Amino acid sequence: MARAENKETAGPATRLVADVARRMRLKKKLTQEQLGKELGFSGAAVSAMETCAQPASDEMLVALERVLGEGMGIFEQAREYVRLDKYPEQFKDYVLLEQKAVGLRLYATFAIHGLFQTEEYARALIGGGYPPLPDQRVEELVEVRMARRALFEREPVALIELVLEESTLTRTIGSKEIMRQQMLHLTECAKRRNVTLQVLPLDCGLSGEHAGDRGEMNLLETPDHDHLAFLEIQGESLLISDPAKVSTLAQRYAKIRSQALGPRESLGLIERLAGDQE
Repeated sequence: MARAENKETAGPATRLVADVARRMRLKKKLTQEQLGKELGFSGAAVSAMETCAQPASDEMLVALERVLGEGMGIFEQAREYVRLDKYPEQFKDYVLLEQKAVGLRLYATFAIHGLFQTEEYARALIGGGYPPLPDQRVEELVEVRMARRALFEREPVALIELVLEESTLTRTIGSKEIMRQQMLHLTECAKRRNVTLQVLPLDCGLSGEHAGDRGEMNLLETPDHDHLAFLEIQGESLLISDPAKVSTLAQRYAKIRSQALGPRESLGLIERLAGDQE
């Protein structure tokens, strides 16, 4: 459902698309209903897009390019920027860096890392949070989270390492079937040549050491080979560029990884847990 408050908070790309679409619609002498019919959307959906009550979805932008684009690629190019408008404010700077990164080292403690989530898992996780979000906002966040997975197919390929706490695999989000599909997806990700996936077992602390006790982290290497760290908790975030601080976090990550199960053993555990969900 379109939301009136979006009109006040819409980002610059969303506003630009709305203005360009309206101008081009009027140039073609189309009503909102007529344009909606050509796009495969309702007139109300076109109105919501033009007033920024509801940002254009990827699907609508593709249709706008087909109907109004006139071969210029305006709406196609806008997809990336409108998508950025939809991210939570504290995440926008990081996601731009993530999509261009040459290397990522990730540690997730409560839920499967967003890059590795299935659509159903992401929807259950986002939709089950507090305070509750409107259904439309949930769908926007699911859409942009799924868009992040383009990183797996990008050229040049990025090297991605992920350490998951075992609890993220045993904590049911949504349903057993959603968890089964999520773990099957993890097994497919783990088989990619540019991905290393490891599980930090629940009994890690029995040895007297648990390097991951301070929470999750994202470590990132940029195309210029700068090293950054990103921390996020309770809707707040911190992007760290200080070399000494990033080095400390990188050392801690290395210790976490050394305490985790090996990649083959981790894959076997995930496959067994997926079977338990059947």
